[in-house]
Amino acid sequence: MLPITLDLAHLPVALIGNGAQTCRRLALLDEAGAEHLHVFAPDAGDDLVRRAGSRLRRRWPRPQEISAARLVLIADGIDPDTERDMVALARAAGTLVNVEDKPALSDFHSPALLRRGDLTIAISTGGRSPALARRLRQSLELLFGPEWQRTVEELARLRHLWRATGADGAEVNASTEAWLDRHGPSIQPHAAVQRMRQRNPTRGGHDVPQAW
Repeated sequence: MLPITLDLAHLPVALIGNGAQTCRRLALLDEAGAEHLHVFAPDAGDDLVRRAGSRLRRRWPRPQEISAARLVLIADGIDPDTERDMVALARAAGTLVNVEDKPALSDFHSPALLRRGDLTIAISTGGRSPALARRLRQSLELLFGPEWQRTVEELARLRHLWRATGADGAEVNASTEAWLDRHGPSIQPHAAVQRMRQRNPTRGGHDVPQAW
C-alpha cells in the first residue's frame, strides 16, 4: 500500500449507489472538496436526493461516463453483475475504483479520517479491518483537538514569511520545530486514554485502543 492524498478539486469523480452508504460516501467527498462529482443512483432515497442536488443522475453511469472519471466509488444497492461490469470498465479506462467492503474488487481503500482544517490524519488497515481503523481514529480525536487547525494556519502564515525573507528548506524546518517547541499544542497520550475511559466507563480499560 502507498498512502497518497488526492486533490479532489481537480479530479472528476463518479459515486455510484442508492443507499445509506452512498450518502455517507457523498458526505466524505463533499468534506474532501470534490468539485467535479456526479452521483449515479436510479432509486435514490430522499436523503441522497437532497444531498446530491443537481449532481444526481437517476440512472447507472454510461460506459463513457465511467471512463471519463478518474475516481469511481461504488457503494451500495447494486447487483453483483452490474458491479463487476462497472469495475471492468473502470479498470479498462485506467480509472481507480473502490467497491464498498470488497477489497478484491478495489484498487484503493478509504482510510478512517480525522480532519482538523487542513491537517488530515488517515488510518488504514489496508481494508482488512475498517472497524479497527475507526477505533484508532477515535483515540486520535482526543489527542488532536480543534486547536490543531489554528496551528496549521499559523505555521502556513509563518512559512510564507520565512520563505519571503529567503530562508531555505532546512531553515524553515528548524524555525518550524522551534516554534512548535515554544507555542505548539501539547500531545498528552496518557491524559487522552483517561478521557476515553471516562467517556466509556462501562467498557473498562481493555477496550481502550492503545494507539501510542
